[in-house]
Amino acid sequence: MRNYWLSCQWIYSCCSICHSALDAESRFLVVARFIEPEKNKQAEKLVNKLKISRAKANMLKVAVIGCGYWGSNLVRNFYDLGVLNTICDSDTTRLETAGAKYPDVRITKSFDSVLKSEIEAVAIATPASTHFALAREALLSGKDVFVEKPLALRVEEGEELAALSKKKGRVLMVDHILQYHPAIVKLEELIKKGELGELRYVYSNRLNMGKIRKEENILWSFAPHDISLILNIVGSLPESVNSHGAVYLQHDVEDVTLTFMKFPDGINAHIFVSWLNPFKEQKFVVVGSDKMAVFDDVGEDKLVMFPHKIGWNGDIPVASKAEAQKVSVEKKEPLWESCSHFMDCIKDRKTPLTDGVEGLRVLKVLNWAQESMGSV
Repeated sequence: MRNYWLSCQWIYSCCSICHSALDAESRFLVVARFIEPEKNKQAEKLVNKLKISRAKANMLKVAVIGCGYWGSNLVRNFYDLGVLNTICDSDTTRLETAGAKYPDVRITKSFDSVLKSEIEAVAIATPASTHFALAREALLSGKDVFVEKPLALRVEEGEELAALSKKKGRVLMVDHILQYHPAIVKLEELIKKGELGELRYVYSNRLNMGKIRKEENILWSFAPHDISLILNIVGSLPESVNSHGAVYLQHDVEDVTLTFMKFPDGINAHIFVSWLNPFKEQKFVVVGSDKMAVFDDVGEDKLVMFPHKIGWNGDIPVASKAEAQKVSVEKKEPLWESCSHFMDCIKDRKTPLTDGVEGLRVLKVLNWAQESMGSV
């Protein structure tokens, strides 16, 4: 078995030398066919997840700015999509690690050199406080921009980025990754079909022990994804936002927040986030008049429907519980889907699902929540 994998690695490396000619699918299949031709079908099945071919991506080139904890995942996905040209980071150790893993990709510490290059797009995965400046420079340089959440820290900054992308005719996409999760795509489809009835209440719990940050509080670190989902499902901004936070570890950095939102038509929502929780939980619950839905990103069953009913015994409401209904969901990596969507938008010059305007709406809610806690 060891010799088998050594052979695979050697052939794959040889194929990587010709990275411009062979995409990730082709390199994988060359390995499988050379080592064990009888496993062709299995190999082809494994690479079916690589939906975008090199031909579709054409000659587009992307630079990932920041290859830390999350940036390394962007590097992996854009590399597998066959479009990664450059990795840029200010940290020498991280760059060297990335360079060793992706020897056919250019590495640099200079963001200016990326802006002056012929690269069409940049993906920004740096601290939130740098998002505005880096995205603005990239847009002014004529680059399409993929930026991690949040879009910026101030509403005025988000407005400037959204306006600038429109003025320059550039794609601006915020990586609100749950919008690309197959279970969420299915959930939104069911809601639009009326499967849940009238929307009543939405809430999310995003809890874990860590990852604790110094540069941003738990609201800005965990809540943007859930805010994005709620706004998309409800279809409007909230009429009011009220958030409560608690500080335990660092001065003026909330470790736990509970945010309430009231929407038109009597729809309510809340978001509970914490990085001081004894267990990991990522649940998103939608309560309708006919059914209730639970998205559990940690559990094995990602999407489950509960057709519970409320009956009446005179003037007394009586709950009638029904069996849970598992919903079949495609197994796809959300980040892969997000990165693929970005490349599609660049190629076809279309507006992303989570564009600058959508990112601005989320940014407004974040700021309203922060203001209600007494600090901005």
